[in-house]
Amino acid sequence: MSDTAYDVVIVGGGMVGASLAYALGHQPIKTALVEATPFRSHTQPSFDDRSVALSYGTQRIFESLDLWDKMQASATAIQHIHVSDRGHFGVTRMHAAAQGVDALGYVIENRILGNVLATQLNALPHTQILCPAQLLDASITQQHVALKIKQGTRTTDITTRLLIAADGGDSTVRDKLGVRVTRHNYEQVAMVANLRFEHSHRQVAYERFTEDGPLAVLPLSDDRCSLVWTTTPEKAARLIAAPDAEFITGLRHYFGLRLGKVMQLGARKAYPLQLIRADTQVIPRVALIGNAAHTLHPVAGLGFNLGLRDVAVLAQIIIDTVKDGRDPGGAGVLAAYAEWRASDHARVVSLTDGLIKMFSNSFMPLALARNVAMITIDILPPLKRALTRQTMGLTGKLPRLARGLDL
Repeated sequence: MSDTAYDVVIVGGGMVGASLAYALGHQPIKTALVEATPFRSHTQPSFDDRSVALSYGTQRIFESLDLWDKMQASATAIQHIHVSDRGHFGVTRMHAAAQGVDALGYVIENRILGNVLATQLNALPHTQILCPAQLLDASITQQHVALKIKQGTRTTDITTRLLIAADGGDSTVRDKLGVRVTRHNYEQVAMVANLRFEHSHRQVAYERFTEDGPLAVLPLSDDRCSLVWTTTPEKAARLIAAPDAEFITGLRHYFGLRLGKVMQLGARKAYPLQLIRADTQVIPRVALIGNAAHTLHPVAGLGFNLGLRDVAVLAQIIIDTVKDGRDPGGAGVLAAYAEWRASDHARVVSLTDGLIKMFSNSFMPLALARNVAMITIDILPPLKRALTRQTMGLTGKLPRLARGLDL
């Protein structure tokens, strides 16, 4: 194999792509990771660092990869989840102890997670990091995918038996290879900020549905909280530009005083929301993972966790295939991956999209029905367990990593 011929090339070195590169990196699989943006520096997190919610299943995947011990000290456990419908009586509460686990999930700063992955990637014996590097072109042949990569002023042609698109919702790989997507604009904007309340969060994650969209308050280290507040584009534009006092007053109107007054408010950012689904997750010699395959509404924080389950399944299939002496980009391999992931994708997309449509409707009979459903889930352990296991990433056929096993 030449220096420019790889078994696997991953385009996109974000948290999903980097996790896959690490999962493959200790195997005799010649891998390249192509990322356009330089990896983040190793500096202490600031008050305003963005965060990601890790499900219990995701934590177990990182633990199986021997990565969890490197990030655990910076992660905040979610012991309880409180779900409510503003202006209505419905409520559902979930507790880690009731599920027999140490935590329902964890919240960690993106930068810390990214730094852990970047540090570990540099020590992999079979992985080449091409960063910063830009994908200029891609074409598929029967034997490989030919890629044109630009690094600085130098352009290099490389080939790979399997190309992985992990380059996000605006995937260049997807566009270059003509993979179509289905888009749905939610006509909502997510405002994100970190804040500190008067009272301790006590490791409770809140999901509050409002007439404009869901509002989540997640526990962070140092008794900070991560806010993800979904509202209309018009309200978001006004609140992002408003003085702190006006923003805090608006937040109090929707979230109430369950954690007391807001004592500190960080920088605010806003992101338009849409559902993006690739029409297919595989084409000859190419697989799509993470947001390149499915960009979801942030309700319930399921998007990254769905992407990491893509990683766990695909890594297992690739490693088993190579150990058997077979082609990792073969049609049968990709078909097996797509079949395995189809039901999980369908469940999570249906859950997130369904929640938004159901809770954004103020039609009174529907509001009554959904609140009765919330109360029913809260008081019936089998229903609550089924919902909790879905949010924990423990439903369906689980790959080895998600079962606490080595690859």
